Amino acid sequence: MHRTAQLAALLTAGLWVLGCGGAHAPTTSSTTTAAPPPAPSGPAFGITEDNAELLWAPSAAAPPSAAAFLTGRKELSALRPRYYRLLIDWAELQPSRSAPADLERPVDGCARGVPPCGSYRGIAGELEAIASQQRAARERNEDEPQVVIDILGVPSWAVLPPHGCEAPGTPATARAVRADALPAYKALISQLIALGRHKGVALPLWTPWNEPNNPRFLAPQRESCAASARPLATEAYADLARAMAAQLKASGTGAHMLLGELGGYLRGSTHRLALDEFVQALPADVPCLARDWSIHVYAAYGRRAPGSEEAPVAELERALDARGGCARDARVWVTEAGAGAPRPGRPRAATAAEEAGAQGALSRQLAEWSADPRVAAVFQYSFREDPAYPVGLVDPSLRRLYGTYATWSAFSHQH
Repeated sequence: MHRTAQLAALLTAGLWVLGCGGAHAPTTSSTTTAAPPPAPSGPAFGITEDNAELLWAPSAAAPPSAAAFLTGRKELSALRPRYYRLLIDWAELQPSRSAPADLERPVDGCARGVPPCGSYRGIAGELEAIASQQRAARERNEDEPQVVIDILGVPSWAVLPPHGCEAPGTPATARAVRADALPAYKALISQLIALGRHKGVALPLWTPWNEPNNPRFLAPQRESCAASARPLATEAYADLARAMAAQLKASGTGAHMLLGELGGYLRGSTHRLALDEFVQALPADVPCLARDWSIHVYAAYGRRAPGSEEAPVAELERALDARGGCARDARVWVTEAGAGAPRPGRPRAATAAEEAGAQGALSRQLAEWSADPRVAAVFQYSFREDPAYPVGLVDPSLRRLYGTYATWSAFSHQH
């Protein structure tokens, strides 16, 4: 099918599948002063996409690109994201303590080695592309999209030695950050803020660490290898959250944090913390560092019970209310969502039945979250398919749009 006809067919299908969805919230941003997070009447739409080739506004005078990126650029822009979430891999950017993080480190632009590829200048290139989206929004007299920064990956020189109950195969980049490396973490934040200013892009929203209840991102989770053992990950996370809060305050930008960025685990285990366990184990001061929390929840379908894919958001809300104090009634951001195979993250069959199942499951989630006044925003992960977690909207080759593109398009364009 011709790409234009394919897109039209998907949009028609998506408007039928979604039914009721969320309305956009008005947001504002500035190139010099960060705006506070909005108070939307329904969830705003955001997306995680790190490829600068795809982030440029179609009308911008962007660097020369392959035709596949030009088409993808138009499709991504057509979704009108209110937020762009950028993953900042500290370990890759600063392999040596003796040099600052390289925010212009060249990136090949492939999808984990899968072409098409197109090199760009790392975080600097991504922010330049987002600046073009903000200019395009101003030209349309629309609110500018905002940026959410999510940090992950500990450099080898910054990690604590193995301790507690470390899962087999734990990557060194997941080990907790040494106390004497926290100044370098704060310096990374300062570098990013300075780069944003230089590129004319405010960085109003930050998360201290990606999935701190997941041992692939923060380890160890527990003091000993028992599911009831004392959590350690919450202490390591607290150090990062405090460091980020202090650095953002010192920056004078008015930037805000999203706490959590949690994997949506309803049950804990030897090597991971459940949502309620993580929230309850945090030191008393941490829930008061922000009034917004974030979570990752993907759509599952098939043999899973209908509606079970929505449970983690409700569970996080219950855990926050049970914690009380600053956590009570906190807002929730679903900063990773999406649908692919019946079990999220597994290889796709890309059959018609799978496409329909994915659209249906995602639509149920979006309808549920749209009806929840505490859900502020929902983000798709990602636009271009990540071969390591295939729930994208277009395949890695950028040739095939999946049906969920239409579902998100219907969601993002409802006001």
